[in-house]
Amino acid sequence: MQNTQPPADNSDFNRLWWHSRRGMLELDVLLIPFLEEAYRDLDTDDQARYRKLLSCEDTDMFEWFMQRSSPEDPDLRRIVDIILARVQPD
Repeated sequence: MQNTQPPADNSDFNRLWWHSRRGMLELDVLLIPFLEEAYRDLDTDDQARYRKLLSCEDTDMFEWFMQRSSPEDPDLRRIVDIILARVQPD
């Protein structure tokens, strides 16, 4: 069974965890594991890019992660590529 609660370590991370829960399964299975397993290892610029990504519309993110389109914003494109590379390693 998938964990449906954020880790109890700090409020900023918990806030990100809740914002990463999108209510669309396709996004949840990408964003929650990425946040839990990779976010803390990102440099501060990429962490900021992830937070920026969370302000985007679910439909846009779905299109990007399904590789039907790509973000015009280079910061968003970078974080989408980082997340996709993590789930689609070479």
